[in-house]
Amino acid sequence: MSLSFWFTWKRKGSERSMNKENNTGYVEEEKALQKKIEKSNLNKSIIIDIMKTFGIHLSERQADQFLDYYCFLVEKNKVMNLTAITDYEEVVLKHFTDSLSIVKVIDMEKCSNLIDIGTGAGFPGIPLKIVYPHLNVVLLDSLKKRISFLDELMKKLSLNGIEAVHARAEDAARNSIYRERFELCVSRAVANLSSLSEYCLPFVREDGVFVSYKSMDIDTEIEDAKSAIALLGGTIEEKKDFYLPASVIGRSLVVIKKIKKTPSRYPRKAGLPSKEPL
Repeated sequence: MSLSFWFTWKRKGSERSMNKENNTGYVEEEKALQKKIEKSNLNKSIIIDIMKTFGIHLSERQADQFLDYYCFLVEKNKVMNLTAITDYEEVVLKHFTDSLSIVKVIDMEKCSNLIDIGTGAGFPGIPLKIVYPHLNVVLLDSLKKRISFLDELMKKLSLNGIEAVHARAEDAARNSIYRERFELCVSRAVANLSSLSEYCLPFVREDGVFVSYKSMDIDTEIEDAKSAIALLGGTIEEKKDFYLPASVIGRSLVVIKKIKKTPSRYPRKAGLPSKEPL
């Protein structure tokens, strides 16, 4: 916390005391001041420097958006289950940086739109939108409370050209607004690749790409998913293994190219893709 901010905070102490006695906006003022103090204690250079390892050079505004994202995430996480990771440096590495690792396989500057399936707290869709504001983004999740969180977050970060949609992937993929409309589909959802492909490939247009974020050692999972991917109109183009910067956390990006339309009978009705993978 800077000295100038500290002295301002101290100077307003008497004002806060008066407000407390009068009970006039005291709670709101205290909360606002505490948020400023917490944000001022965060080291912005951590996220700026770690993004440089991916060749990403954040502007001051983008760095501030990530800080605001973090603060809002941990605040809301106190009352709803958004993430098990709340430490600042861990969120930067395991959520923000991991979300942007897609640059290892996709030139995001050339991508115009994407859909994030099972987005949860907004990963990877919102970090990608912050860094690449030209993107038109759809965030899809089946839980209404997470959609409400995302709507608040997008407003707080002043993001345009992005929407959060409350729907199951199996249902949204049958809506002509979304079916085979996207250049890129991304997902960090925890599911086997066969199920994920049935959820995700129907949203991807021909010549588009689905990228699945995975941990390492998934060769068997990929092999088991090949027939399902082919049935859904895709083909595995690449698997990129890497470690998150300055860590021993191994990650894989599975790149699946859409080479033909997905048959109209897919995805199957809600629940089947996970219960009975193709």
